[in-house]
Amino acid sequence: MRIGEAAAGGLSPAQQLGNLVAMTDLSAAKAAVDAAQGVVDTAVTHLAATGSVDDQQVVAYDVAHAAAAVETGRAMLAYGDKGEIEAKLTCAYIADAIADLAAKLVGREGAWGVKAVDLAEASEFVNTYRDPAFLAGIGMEAGPRHLDPDFELVQDTFRRFAEEKIRPIAEHIHRENADIPEEIIEGLAEMGAFGLSIPEEYGGYSMGGESEYLGMVVATEELSRGSLGVGGSLITRPEILTRALLAGGTEEQKQRWLPRLASAEVMNAVAVTEPDFGSDVAGIKVTATKTEDGRGWLVSGVKTWCTFGARGDVLMLLARTDPDRSKTHRGLSMFIVPKPRGDAHGFELTQEATDGAPGGGKMEGRPIDTIGYRGMHSYEIALDNWWVAAENQIGLEDGLGRGFYYQMAGFENGRLQTAARAIGVMQAAYEDARQYALDRVVFGQPIADYQLTRAKLARMAFLIQAARQFAYEVARMMARGEGQLEASMVKAYVCKAAEWVTREAMQIHGGFGYAEEYSVSRYFVDARVLSIFEGADETLCLKVIARRLVHLRQR
Repeated sequence: MRIGEAAAGGLSPAQQLGNLVAMTDLSAAKAAVDAAQGVVDTAVTHLAATGSVDDQQVVAYDVAHAAAAVETGRAMLAYGDKGEIEAKLTCAYIADAIADLAAKLVGREGAWGVKAVDLAEASEFVNTYRDPAFLAGIGMEAGPRHLDPDFELVQDTFRRFAEEKIRPIAEHIHRENADIPEEIIEGLAEMGAFGLSIPEEYGGYSMGGESEYLGMVVATEELSRGSLGVGGSLITRPEILTRALLAGGTEEQKQRWLPRLASAEVMNAVAVTEPDFGSDVAGIKVTATKTEDGRGWLVSGVKTWCTFGARGDVLMLLARTDPDRSKTHRGLSMFIVPKPRGDAHGFELTQEATDGAPGGGKMEGRPIDTIGYRGMHSYEIALDNWWVAAENQIGLEDGLGRGFYYQMAGFENGRLQTAARAIGVMQAAYEDARQYALDRVVFGQPIADYQLTRAKLARMAFLIQAARQFAYEVARMMARGEGQLEASMVKAYVCKAAEWVTREAMQIHGGFGYAEEYSVSRYFVDARVLSIFEGADETLCLKVIARRLVHLRQR
């Protein structure tokens, strides 16, 4: 049935919609969020009382995602106060999240330690704001972002760059698995993109506080809207190394490397993951052995999923410096490993003997072909006695055995940034799907007129806005030195949402969604990687979110 046609009961869908809008009730939305929070709290208490998270992985995984959805709902409550469309999107999101939580509970109430009636008080609210007529009425409304003028300037600046420089080449790079042009890197460097998190005293543009974290989120979303592989991820790797250096680097190391990262004189890759140890970082095998003269380290072993590993001028590499494997993560140290630039399609490098370097070290990079996220290229990198100067071990003596913590310092903000990348990809998919729905005529009318299409677009809109508002809130928390748990939550929740949004954007395009000539197919394969890197979704939910929630409950 089309919007505006007569409906049963004597009211047209438009009239029904008007009644529903009049009932938009943020106090009911808050009560629904509180009810969901009660269910999550009860489940966490039950997990804490009945065994370890690892013994109850299925429930712990679902509880982690439910907790993330609740926190997202709380971020949306503040957004809903700002206007009518904001209130509609807020109520629609919270009703959807409650329905998703209820579906998780069916048949598993005992495992969660809850009763089905625990969400009963939210049923009227859910019925109202999941009503198809209500959703169809907001399908073409994405809502304003409510950024301060300074951040609007950041948004406009990076959106313009993405529109003018990134989008025109994004499809070519994706289809041909080509390299990112150097002019893209140079352009972003001129804009200060690589120095957003680097303090001014080290050649960057960060003045600390909210402007640093929120500015990074806004810039990352806009670059990712242009292309995840070409723009959105370029600033991630310098960000990770920057955070590691700020967490543990000596003053001399900060003075040496941070200005060069800010200007893009040095571009880095991250070499942490290993073939047998993905998210289980504490188990890595790559070793770094001090040379007899003490002037350097010899690094040997294999790293994998090293994105930008050929183009990178240095690797941020985590290695085992203490052979006692019983020390697990306490035996790891972090290195900045200089290397020549290699060929994107595979490279073999051999070190020459220099003053202090024995020479003969080898590094071989094998490209890993992927279905999406192209342009930066990922590699398996094998190192054989690759010499690294002693001064390139982050923190020097004080940093020995602390590499795991420096890596975590880098990756915490990386998770927030990955959420921002997901938001950019979702936004691009939503915009393309909405325009296609307006243009495509099927059975004599634009598919945007059909209730099902409009309801899908509505869900896209409120998922994107909820993800965005939660990311903004996490950025503000991190600026206050808080939000580590929430950064994991926003990454886990948003990256899963991106898979649904991009899939449905493809579906709205019909057969053309499966054609490479439409960008929406690229968004779909790009979105799929988001729940895998920067902490695989399962590991993030079980080892970080659920475990932390249980720990907080046991205190």
